[in-house]
Amino acid sequence: MEKQMDLNKKSFIPVHTNIENVELDGEKVIRVVKAEKIMEFDENTYAKLKDFSFHNGTIEVKMLSRLLPDAPDFARGFIGIAYRITDDDKQFESFYVRPTNGKQCQDPMRKTHGCQYFSYPKYTFEYFRNHQITQYEAPVDIDLNEWIQLKAVIEDEHASFYINDKLILVVEDMKHGKDLKGSVGFFVDIGTEAFFKDLKIDIK
Repeated sequence: MEKQMDLNKKSFIPVHTNIENVELDGEKVIRVVKAEKIMEFDENTYAKLKDFSFHNGTIEVKMLSRLLPDAPDFARGFIGIAYRITDDDKQFESFYVRPTNGKQCQDPMRKTHGCQYFSYPKYTFEYFRNHQITQYEAPVDIDLNEWIQLKAVIEDEHASFYINDKLILVVEDMKHGKDLKGSVGFFVDIGTEAFFKDLKIDIK
């Protein structure tokens, strides 16, 4: 059953983030920024739904990313989702995009890193890069300051990720396996001002 989720900030728990409801282009949306300068990447930095449990199903959301004025040079506009987040925030799965590696990027290597699946706490992008594991990233034709439609289809240990209705990445072996359950959240990393709207979750 698909459910349109309430994006009032009171419906979310900020985890190493600040969240607020704002108006953007005449629409009411939720804004999420990293609250602490955690210099490790792929950490538990998100706004997660209160009293919510997700296992299998579909998550859809529209999201827009901007760089903050104090964003470091390595900031990529990191924005995405976390799901199956445990109550203690010590385990979750995640998918995010790097908009500055998209349409405007002229570096062929960076373009291959347009999006990322990771599994907290062990299987971060750094772990995959260090072990030369490449199947959890893919190029994406996106940009900063534009609305991006993300759809994630989750079934047991499998995940399919769509950007703007195009299949971008398939993960056959999510690292926490098929049984993890937990909340859904809006993921953001350093240097990013993240906006989200139209969150729909269909639980199987």
